[in-house]
Amino acid sequence: MSDIELLPGVRDFLSVPQKIFVDGSWQPASGGAYFAVENPATETTLCEVAAGTEADIDAAVAAARKAFEGPWRRETPARRGMLLLRLAELIDAHAEELAQLVVLENGKPIRLARGEAASAANIIRYFAGWPTKIEGSTSPVSPASGSPMLNYTLREPVGVCGLIVPWNFPLTMCVWKLGPALAAGCTAVLKPAEQTPLVAIRLVQLIEQAGFPAGVVNLVTGLGAATGAPLAQHPQVDKVAFTGSTAVGRLIAQGATGNMKRVSLELGGKSPNIILPDADIVRAAKGAADGIFINQGQTCTAASRLYVHESVLDDVLAELRQHAAAHRIGSGLSEATTLGPLVSARQLDTVNGFIQRGLQDGAELICGGGRPDNLAKGHFVEPTVFLDRAERACIAKEEIFGPVLTVMSWSDVDDLVYRANDTEYGLAAGVWTRDLKSAHRIAAELKAGSVWINCWNVVDPAAPFGGYKASGWGREMSKNVIDAYTETKSVFVDLG
Repeated sequence: MSDIELLPGVRDFLSVPQKIFVDGSWQPASGGAYFAVENPATETTLCEVAAGTEADIDAAVAAARKAFEGPWRRETPARRGMLLLRLAELIDAHAEELAQLVVLENGKPIRLARGEAASAANIIRYFAGWPTKIEGSTSPVSPASGSPMLNYTLREPVGVCGLIVPWNFPLTMCVWKLGPALAAGCTAVLKPAEQTPLVAIRLVQLIEQAGFPAGVVNLVTGLGAATGAPLAQHPQVDKVAFTGSTAVGRLIAQGATGNMKRVSLELGGKSPNIILPDADIVRAAKGAADGIFINQGQTCTAASRLYVHESVLDDVLAELRQHAAAHRIGSGLSEATTLGPLVSARQLDTVNGFIQRGLQDGAELICGGGRPDNLAKGHFVEPTVFLDRAERACIAKEEIFGPVLTVMSWSDVDDLVYRANDTEYGLAAGVWTRDLKSAHRIAAELKAGSVWINCWNVVDPAAPFGGYKASGWGREMSKNVIDAYTETKSVFVDLG
């Protein structure tokens, strides 16, 4: 099947160098430099993008502060909600264009990119309902003086937010953070990953078109050290929201101590997926394969550790081989593709390095592990399954961020739970069984922010998302994330 044809709007977008967006104006970076964005399927340059600097971060933060203290603070909640609804409509109207940009710079199959665009609109639409529902309360206080007192609370926006997003879901992650920040009445400086800035730029163009006041949303593209670090450390930023690796998350947290800014972190994972002997093996194996191979395994919730009861191990491995072999690997712009390239040569080297280390550690290669023979260009790797009987290989412990599954067997449920929790991460976990008693018992004992029973990677804007332990601080989505973008003020009034 041939590749889909790029929309004229996408071709026009890629034909010119892209700029940063500060205080309602598209402008070159202060240093005048640009960097190339690569197509990971072809290893060719897609577009040149402005390479922001610390000076650009300063200007963007100043613009966000001015908007926060000025016109945006005076916008009514209903008006904020209306602007978000308008943005959701624009995302829907430009969904195919956004999806094509995601494919071009990230590599994922067009089907997944279309799903990402649809999800982005739904998330913004969900948060559009929140501005008129952020409310305080009254408390029945008992002052020692005996004087009658009224106590009430106000929920106020935290202020200027630095939003730093990753490359694996470059559109979804933008709206995960912009949606609640704008709903709460905050202003933002958005910093996308340098590998995937294009769809973020197009999203901000739609934000401008929707009518958000100047300075409410600012965009600075660039390398992490030049833009991400200054944004995280900036003394005029009130909150940083970051999604990415645990190692960088620790640096973000350290950089936030200067002015004690609020921090939310959605970090890495090494998620256990558990198959009980009574499970529907065909369904469970498909769920396990989808849980690791979707998005080329470049998912923080990737189901990268699979624990299979020893009585059904051979059956599950046979199913996994079939699912891996069924994938069509190639450019995400082909409707037939089910597995695209990894995002960069660096990521490919990392994943290949883990595959080699897994072999050296004694893990048994069940399938995959190489490069598809028919693809001379692009950062491709086959869907890969290992069996690690001793559970000692590095691939069973470290986050790989690629389509590499490590399978282990188990027999005792208490030992299973211990092994599943024996990791620094705690983002997600799954259980496959027909026995709801076992499902609820194991779910209660797993140390993970999300537990999926007979499913995987189900995410909804109305449900909280986040991790235990080194997988992060705080929660994204739902009413929980509104708390993360607001401060509570307690007011006492003496009525005596």
